[in-house]
Amino acid sequence: MGKSIKRCLWPSSDKIMLEYHDKEWGVPVHNDRKHFEFLLLDGFQAGLSWSTILKKRGNFKKAFDNFEYKKIAKYKPKDVGRLLKDGGIVRNRLKINATIVNAQKFIEIQAEFGSFDKYIWRFVGGKTKKNKFRKLSDFPVKTKESDAMSKDLLKHEFKFVGSTICYAYMQAAGMVNDHTINCFRYKEVG
Repeated sequence: MGKSIKRCLWPSSDKIMLEYHDKEWGVPVHNDRKHFEFLLLDGFQAGLSWSTILKKRGNFKKAFDNFEYKKIAKYKPKDVGRLLKDGGIVRNRLKINATIVNAQKFIEIQAEFGSFDKYIWRFVGGKTKKNKFRKLSDFPVKTKESDAMSKDLLKHEFKFVGSTICYAYMQAAGMVNDHTINCFRYKEVG
């Protein structure tokens, strides 16, 4: 019998969560479209489980034009109406409107900093912060870095970017390596 793979416990046995954990979570992101995707998904996750959002990810991708922020920035009230009728996504008017505003602000950040990637990675000094957590209960819900990121994004008029959402985003985008030290991904994404 082969040795079983050690991984973080949070994906449980959920196939979608396991695949996300094993292939994406914590991998450093340096692509602006991917950054926007994670910002959008983390914003919609507020008050919901990540599993719920992952299961609807394909629907979000289709509903929001493949996460093309330049298109989303130009959405009109008819687009909001279309999205509010789409049962495949989370139909929350505040979050939908926030996504449109965030797309507009995202473009402004790109113009100011050259790319969103250059802007966002400043909050961790340009490289992944490697944590050494042993169990899920060790994970913080926010940090001084996510506090600073949230404060600055809010200053730039982004919506749904509280510190807890920012920390979840940092985990997803590989700005922090929060795989537990016994997880096979800990060294791979480090």
